[in-house]
Amino acid sequence: MTKKSTYLFGIVLTIIIGAILNWYLCCNPGIIIDDTKKIVEDKVVPPVQEAEVINPLSIKDDTGTFDYTTNDNINFDVSSNAIRTPIATTVDTGILKLTKYLSTNPNKTIDITGYYMNSENYNGALPNLGIARATAVKNYLMEKGISSKQINVLGSIDTELTSKDNILLGPISFNINTKKEEDTAKADDELKELRKKIIADPLVLYFDTGDSNIQLTAAQKQKVSDISTYLDKVDGAKCMVVGHTDSRGQLAKNISLGQERADATKAYLVRNDILESKIEAISKGPKEPIASNKTKDGQAKNRRTVITLN
Repeated sequence: MTKKSTYLFGIVLTIIIGAILNWYLCCNPGIIIDDTKKIVEDKVVPPVQEAEVINPLSIKDDTGTFDYTTNDNINFDVSSNAIRTPIATTVDTGILKLTKYLSTNPNKTIDITGYYMNSENYNGALPNLGIARATAVKNYLMEKGISSKQINVLGSIDTELTSKDNILLGPISFNINTKKEEDTAKADDELKELRKKIIADPLVLYFDTGDSNIQLTAAQKQKVSDISTYLDKVDGAKCMVVGHTDSRGQLAKNISLGQERADATKAYLVRNDILESKIEAISKGPKEPIASNKTKDGQAKNRRTVITLN
């Protein structure tokens, strides 16, 4: 073999060996080169497991076109009517879509049912914890632009609520309804009767001397619920909270004490999700007694706060 032939053979052999090494080191999917230039085997990466779905949020109109579901939900602590925050972005997204749907379909309403267990403790102003939770969600929907006229709140016992780490996962359900013309007329008549009922028999809270603590009976909680319903459905409606005192002491001090009672009652209603903008608190001090201030029994009746409508 000539020198030239030997030289050409060497070049071809070098190219072949280089191609084989290049494929072996760079193109073989079974191996990689680490930072120390050593050839190591690929590690098998386990598949990513999806998060467990527990009680997802679902809002659907069976007679319309709205249908939204997300794995997140609106959650509450046990024995609480305050929505846990932050609310998931996917929930916000769904409610914004619901807002648009209801605004373009004014004949639609949505029932919000809040659920609670008998084992939970509740000392609020509404008839039960379920209604209190539904009312909190109602206010959240209103913040997103849904009219309170299109929202109804309900409460119901559920002995099998889903919980995790003392958190109730989605103890709320939604049901979209379609109003008929006769339903609107009936609702208007019911609101007129409700107004008459509230004004004829307002909620009256009595106080010990210098006291402004509030504890409601079941009947009084129902009156709060009736007032809340009326405020939601009637434009311009206001809840009037009027503080009264007996006639003992200085007039200026009694006017101040009456205002303190009215303000405390207003704050109590706001804590129970009645919108502050719909409540007006004033004091009339000893100016409108309903009994004689000459007796202890009469004085006790005059130390009161009256909650009614404007």
